[in-house]
Amino acid sequence: MAEETQTLPQVNGHNVLDVCVVGAGPAGLMLADNLARFGISKTAVVDERATETTAGRADGLQPKTIETLRMLRLADDLLRIGTKVYDITIWGYGYDNALSRLGRELHYPEASVDVLDPYILLCHQGMIEGTFIRAMRDRGLEVDRNTYFETYQPSQDGKTLDIKLKRQSEEQLIHSRYLVGCDGAHSNVRKAMPGCIPEGSSSVSVWGVLDGWVKTEFPDIWSKTIVVHPVHGAVLIVPRERGMTRFYIELKADTALSAPLPANTSQEAIMERAQLILAPYNLEWMNIEWFGHYQIGQRVASKFMDETHRVFIAGDASHTHSPKAAQGMNTSLHDSWNLAWKLNLELRGLAKPVLLDTYQEERRKIAQDLINFDYEHANQIAAGDSEALAENFRTNIGFMSGIGVKYADNVLNHGSNMAVFSGVIRPGSILPPARAIRYVDHNPVHVQLDIPKLGQFKIYFLVGNVAGPAVRFFLGELSDYIASETSLLARVSNLARESYIEKPRLQAPEDLYYSHERYLTVSDLFTVALITATAKQDFEIVDLPQLFSASPWTVYLDDSASMDSQATSCMAKWLGDLAPGEVAIINVRPDDYVGSVSRWNAIEGEAEKAAEWLLSYYDGFLQA
Repeated sequence: MAEETQTLPQVNGHNVLDVCVVGAGPAGLMLADNLARFGISKTAVVDERATETTAGRADGLQPKTIETLRMLRLADDLLRIGTKVYDITIWGYGYDNALSRLGRELHYPEASVDVLDPYILLCHQGMIEGTFIRAMRDRGLEVDRNTYFETYQPSQDGKTLDIKLKRQSEEQLIHSRYLVGCDGAHSNVRKAMPGCIPEGSSSVSVWGVLDGWVKTEFPDIWSKTIVVHPVHGAVLIVPRERGMTRFYIELKADTALSAPLPANTSQEAIMERAQLILAPYNLEWMNIEWFGHYQIGQRVASKFMDETHRVFIAGDASHTHSPKAAQGMNTSLHDSWNLAWKLNLELRGLAKPVLLDTYQEERRKIAQDLINFDYEHANQIAAGDSEALAENFRTNIGFMSGIGVKYADNVLNHGSNMAVFSGVIRPGSILPPARAIRYVDHNPVHVQLDIPKLGQFKIYFLVGNVAGPAVRFFLGELSDYIASETSLLARVSNLARESYIEKPRLQAPEDLYYSHERYLTVSDLFTVALITATAKQDFEIVDLPQLFSASPWTVYLDDSASMDSQATSCMAKWLGDLAPGEVAIINVRPDDYVGSVSRWNAIEGEAEKAAEWLLSYYDGFLQA
């Protein structure tokens, strides 16, 4: 480091940070907000910009992202002020050589994709950033703006990083255990990582973007609409909040021999091109709020962490692609959703080194899947084949919605040795939505949303008749094995309790109303839940084994009255079948992906085997 660099005695009130997040876009704010919730208070967020995004940029939230924001209690304001898009239309030129609607589809039909929110929610990036910033502020964390990241190097002790920043032309040195670059497609953190390069290519295709208020007689202006002209290119129309509309306009070459319009094409020229594509319909722009252009590029960073395993990249710093499928911000948010809980456990000394390795392993695969999809999707929009484009939507509907994102088998995801079930639950995939009745207050709830996200694992036990003597004995024995002093779950829970006493979760004022302590009665690291088809009048919580009687708020009734929109009970949806006298166990990660699933017969000797199976899963990545 240069001699003139000044060392800040404190950043955000701390001598040495746990995590320095570079970039206050969606990825950086999602990471920082989650770390604050988990109690990693020694976190700093630095950003070059003076303010949050004021207009434009990313705008579409997919169903899984909306569900994730619901889990964080952050979705309500966005749902209230955003625009919901349920359908997509495709326009082009048919046999009569006239512009006409060639097809209309529901974006996320119920028969094809099982989501709580079957639409895209449109709201500009600044609204999403503001939501996170307010949540962070409620927990005492602010963004340090007008601050530039320059470089980093490992400290001599090998336990921290020396990070050079520049603020108001003054170079400053801070120290942090981890550094995460969420600083966009031109990431300086990525550039500082040895051997980390973007892999992929850019096309010659150039697109313009307009956000504004438009007056037109075009009938599908309030649907997500693709319009393809054989000569002038394509337009993607997306309705926006506050009565605005976004136009993505392809700046296609006018002839086969000419080049596309340049990336510095004026706003007026882009507006003219949009009019040519939509003719004979008129476009009268009343006001333009935001204007930009971009060249399509599909790239994935060669690695998502450096050789020290202390520096990571997330969001656009690690992958870039076209914006037309509304995937970028969603993928970026889930990069951070994946990384945050792993950093939390590592910083608390509860994780083996292999846990952080899974961030790159899992998220780089998803980034590559996204690039492959985006390449095909962008090319089909440009080609203007309405049938091929509609088929592309149907084929990739799960991935686009977010629920089809699947992690490969690794230390966290045990799919190859999963017990055989006919239901939809699969290790490496998200926990599917399901409804049940919460026993303690008889409220119907969405099971996957009911337990607050506090950085803990969830262990679901599913049984038909919990009042049966064989099942009751099995659960009692299993409870005793798990609670024994030699059990890994008991030992790591003791360490977690001590850690959270020293570094408690940061509370926002509204957390008072959610009573988080209800869900941490057994452990700070595990929430135990029981789902049963037994009628409420046939058993009392106090009569259940200690593991479950201590967790009354997570005992659920798989009541037929609580069937979800697909008219399926929780156990039927997740498992398909569960015979009398059987017990299923599902381990769910803190990011709500399924880790492992098993089924057991409630007979002598099986409880010990079930406990060994359960403990062996967590022994793969936790330490005590």
